[in-house]
Amino acid sequence: MMICRSTLPRFLSCLLGCLLLSTAAGAQPTSPASAAPDATPRTPTREELARYPWLSQEARVRPLEGTFPPPAGYTRVAMEAGSFGAWLRGLPLRPEGSPVRDFRGGQVLAGDDSRLAAVAELDVGTANLQQCADSIIRLHAEWLWVQGQKERIAYRFTSGDLASWPKYAAGERAKISGSKVKWSRSAAVDGSRASFRSYLALVFTYAGTLSLQEEKRRPSREDVRPGDFFVLGGSPGHAVLVLDVAVNAAGERVALLGQGFIPAQDFQVLSPGQEGPWFSLEADEVATPFWKPFPWSSLRRL
Repeated sequence: MMICRSTLPRFLSCLLGCLLLSTAAGAQPTSPASAAPDATPRTPTREELARYPWLSQEARVRPLEGTFPPPAGYTRVAMEAGSFGAWLRGLPLRPEGSPVRDFRGGQVLAGDDSRLAAVAELDVGTANLQQCADSIIRLHAEWLWVQGQKERIAYRFTSGDLASWPKYAAGERAKISGSKVKWSRSAAVDGSRASFRSYLALVFTYAGTLSLQEEKRRPSREDVRPGDFFVLGGSPGHAVLVLDVAVNAAGERVALLGQGFIPAQDFQVLSPGQEGPWFSLEADEVATPFWKPFPWSSLRRL
């Protein structure tokens, strides 16, 4: 069809109007997943660099909350500002398709593995230390660090002995003989980040699923919230961290779950399969892709 120059603007105007009417009348809205406002990898903001102090300024990240909206009909449970759970919702993730690598740099899981939803931008170190329980301790300790609650950073060895960051920063070091632990002042006072990471390496060496399993706080399934974790102690045992929880009008709940693993490797957001990254919390056990199901009696809180 020929359109003369004088009628072209009118034709384009009508065409635009028709498209707008068509969109308003019957176009399908963008799905929540594709509309996530913060799912595009970018360099960390100044606030993120302060909240997640291990981040490099050159990293490419996307926050967990912006990457994984709740399923249709669900809303995230309310969390107190500054809480561990609220902090986890901003956990920086690597770009989509990133593989899981171990402490040596070798690939453990391909980026398109159906059991993998995302990989956290969290360094592992060069030793085989930051495994499943250690990853939970690492994130909890980092949260206390940025909250200015460093006096609360303390975790138990499998022996039951308490290893506190304030004691370590004051120059005290653990002398370990079998199952006996004795602390003595044998180092300089040092409250730096480097010293903090050395403290965490010590904790990772002597803590684990058996010590986390002994945590006294045991929330009910009705009270599960981000920051809680499931743990089955053993040698080996396993633990997974609850990263987020959402609920629908019927009171049914789903969760995002994350884990470290053996050998020490990138912390990863899990997926139950092709249906998406959210795990149902409605059964008597919570099944994850890499371990036997966790009963609700294994739920703990730091």
